[in-house]
Amino acid sequence: MKFALIIIFILSLVLISLLIKYAAKLGLQDVPNERSAHKSTIPKSAGLGFVSAVILGQFIFNFDYFIDYFFMYFSILIVMLIGLYDDKYDIKARVKFIFIILAASIVVFYDIRIDSLGTYFGYELHLPWFIAALFSVFAIVGFTNALNLMDGLDGLAGGLSLIMLTMFFAIGLTHGDYFLVSLSASFIVAVGAFMIFNWHPAKIFMGDSGSLTLGFVISVLAIKSLAYISPAAVLFIIGLPLIDTFIVVRRRLQRGQSPFIADKNHIHHFLYKTKLHVRFSVMMLLYIQLALSIIGFQIKSTDQFLSVVLFVMIVYIFFNLFDQRYRYRPKTQKRKKRMDRRDA
Repeated sequence: MKFALIIIFILSLVLISLLIKYAAKLGLQDVPNERSAHKSTIPKSAGLGFVSAVILGQFIFNFDYFIDYFFMYFSILIVMLIGLYDDKYDIKARVKFIFIILAASIVVFYDIRIDSLGTYFGYELHLPWFIAALFSVFAIVGFTNALNLMDGLDGLAGGLSLIMLTMFFAIGLTHGDYFLVSLSASFIVAVGAFMIFNWHPAKIFMGDSGSLTLGFVISVLAIKSLAYISPAAVLFIIGLPLIDTFIVVRRRLQRGQSPFIADKNHIHHFLYKTKLHVRFSVMMLLYIQLALSIIGFQIKSTDQFLSVVLFVMIVYIFFNLFDQRYRYRPKTQKRKKRMDRRDA
């Protein structure tokens, strides 16, 4: 296992280096626009490099395991390829969603699904198979997109992924779950190699081929970890991308916009605009995610009511603290503005 991880790390380094060298010829470059934090053209699609390193490493050095979980690696490949296609041709969001739903459906078909929402006041909220399957697909697709939305500053999505992957690795190690240990460890070393090139100032971006795949893998690991920890604990372990998505979607709906429209209203945008320093902004967000993940790892209570209440409180605090409006508007003022618009 250790030798395989070393090879995956080296493969990831080599493949990403090649992508940096030949990105222009392959048409895999990120040209800055109004939503970009960078000012110059940067190579992208490093996800092709580190995801390929994981798949090749597992195929060569862990063949029996690779065959047993071929459905998993096939699903990962689907997500990576649609992300790569989007990096090159900028396809519509619904096309990406179709392929991610397909990949999620495959892993759910092989019994990686959310069967219970936890225990509250002594009663377990068990889901019927059909509802569990639909909810699991929704959860996988939702978090896959959530991590993708966090890929806005150098080192942010990769750093967040490393923290979450490490937590699932620790859970797998604690409970002797080889699936959790092998998959998380493989991506930890592959993404670790990528971070050498992605830390500010970045030499390459992971692109959708990376962020979508990492979101997909982490969501699958989260569902597998439910055999050992509570759903409330998982909320904290993958907390920051979820919180950011809740904030952004609610803000867009408040403004009468589509929840899928691209904008610069994410937590990392707000923090960067306030501090004007990429590394500081990224480190603060990584510390927040680390704190949330440690809380999730430490949750032991069988009744998850208070844990869910705590998570909802944190979402509410973040929603108001990272409000893109610099001035707080009381409810009476908001109500008056709505009445004025109706009268007009």
